[in-house]
Amino acid sequence: MTPSPGTASDPGSVLYPDGAVSVHGEISSLADACIPAMDHGFLFGDSVYEVVRTLAGDPLAWPEHYDRLRASATSLYMELPWTRDAIGVRIAATISATGLEECTVRMVVTRGPGAMSLLPDTCDGPRLVIYVLPLRLPPPEHLTDGIRIAVPSRLRNDLRALAPSAKTGNYLNNLLALIEARRAGGADAVMVNTSGHVTEGTTSNVFWVRDGVVRTASLDCGILSGITRHELLAEMRRDGLTVEEGSFPLADLTGADEAFLTGTVRGVTPVVDIDGQRIGAGRPGPITMRVAALLQKTLRAARGPW
Repeated sequence: MTPSPGTASDPGSVLYPDGAVSVHGEISSLADACIPAMDHGFLFGDSVYEVVRTLAGDPLAWPEHYDRLRASATSLYMELPWTRDAIGVRIAATISATGLEECTVRMVVTRGPGAMSLLPDTCDGPRLVIYVLPLRLPPPEHLTDGIRIAVPSRLRNDLRALAPSAKTGNYLNNLLALIEARRAGGADAVMVNTSGHVTEGTTSNVFWVRDGVVRTASLDCGILSGITRHELLAEMRRDGLTVEEGSFPLADLTGADEAFLTGTVRGVTPVVDIDGQRIGAGRPGPITMRVAALLQKTLRAARGPW
């Protein structure tokens, strides 16, 4: 795209209203941003990432997202060379170049460029790529009417392989699961693990309600420790809801009274149908809507500076 009037020397100028990318500190448009062809993040998916959204211009749960980014990198034998504040400065500069009031920020840390070899020995150090895009929230009817999801034949990654607890650039398994779910008429997919236990969605955690008890898969089932999931678990318990984390068979989910997905941008999304089987009354349930209200309170408290 052609930048709007403004100069790179003036950080307050709006150069890229459609979104911008910072590649190793250099900010450009979405169309013009480039990474080295020999970057191992591109060649082998050797990267980690996080996604943060803003609320009234403030980031939500940024310290928690940074900590998880660092933990994901460590699990790949990669150490972040940037502090939380240093990444925050780059994010703020990239947002400033867009002039967006509300945005989604995606931070990708790659292994960096190196030889055409799986071993990262020749890589000259991690690269930080920051995407700032307009915030695209789910349509309102997802909350009022709920969505249908499907359970694909594709299994969640095994804990003994690429641990789902790390938020890495290797998303092909989830991508294929989502394609399969869409072809089956679902808006999203929820996967089971090799033991047949419920894990999570393609980019979200899943909760369901049986006899007034909220259930969700425990971390040892092979799920990502979602930031929204973590906050909601604490909020639900403080609000008097009974919550169980554990290993549950798929039938426990499909036979639930209510179900919902959670995520950073998704928020709380009610699920009213799984593989053509109606969940509860086939509309968002009272506990689901109670949790959605709790999340709004949590979001307001989770705002802060980069």
